[in-house]
Amino acid sequence: MKEVKPLPSYLVQRYHGWKATTYKENSSWYRKLASEGQHPRAMVISCCDSRVHVTSIFGADQGEFFIHRNIAALVPAFEPDGAHHGTSAAVEYAVEVLKVSHLIVLGHSSCGGVLGCKDMCSGNAPELDAKDSFVGRWMDILRPKYELVKDIADSAEQVRQLEKLAVVTSLENLMTFPWLAEKVGSGSLTLHGLWTDIGEGGLEYYDPALTEFAAV
Repeated sequence: MKEVKPLPSYLVQRYHGWKATTYKENSSWYRKLASEGQHPRAMVISCCDSRVHVTSIFGADQGEFFIHRNIAALVPAFEPDGAHHGTSAAVEYAVEVLKVSHLIVLGHSSCGGVLGCKDMCSGNAPELDAKDSFVGRWMDILRPKYELVKDIADSAEQVRQLEKLAVVTSLENLMTFPWLAEKVGSGSLTLHGLWTDIGEGGLEYYDPALTEFAAV
């Protein structure tokens, strides 16, 4: 494949720096991880956004989190149709094979995917409405929640509330997976919804009893 090129030089330099320092100082730990396999206590579903650094937020070490990232941290509803379902496959592996105890959905401020959904639903992004738009069809998962925010006058607040509703949507859809719902019912798995403010470093959790988010 002639299109595939070697790594950029700055990444090569960073790799060698990591291998000579971080890896060298912790080589026994890395070898243990390799030989004993992974045993994460939690799965985190977060956005692909490069500004969302899950392990830094929680000060996590390698091997602590099973992390799946996609546009807007969305989880589709359970749909065993034989098609390709990357997010559903990751959830199945975490819950059924790794047997994580916690499943965290992490949304964030200034989410481009959610903004795109708002623009699409308000008629300002016809390119996302096209059938061949992968992003648009993915954001269809959130589309029904737009009805709950469409009358918010302030555009920034409208997007912020839709970002949080994206987290709620994923939590709702997770409970449509029968084997996951069974584990939640038995108490062997807990679900958590979080939203982080990138600029302020804030973190909020979803309280289902109050149906709103509160500061952690």
